[in-house]
Amino acid sequence: MLTTIVHIKGMTCGGCVSSVKTVLEKIPGVSNVEVSLNDGQAIVQHDGSREDIIFCQAIEGAGFEVIRQ
Repeated sequence: MLTTIVHIKGMTCGGCVSSVKTVLEKIPGVSNVEVSLNDGQAIVQHDGSREDIIFCQAIEGAGFEVIRQ
């Protein structure tokens, strides 16, 4: 398993956390997602069959901004 941390801007409530978690969990190869409102990030455990950009696109598609470092 690989772990990818995605930093997110624009989450303001538990509903936002739920939205991000839902879109990430739908991506094939993702086994676990933890989203933290306080830290402004999602921790995605996956099998490595998807590039990180897929996670960013899913989050941005849900209406949030990914902070690229």
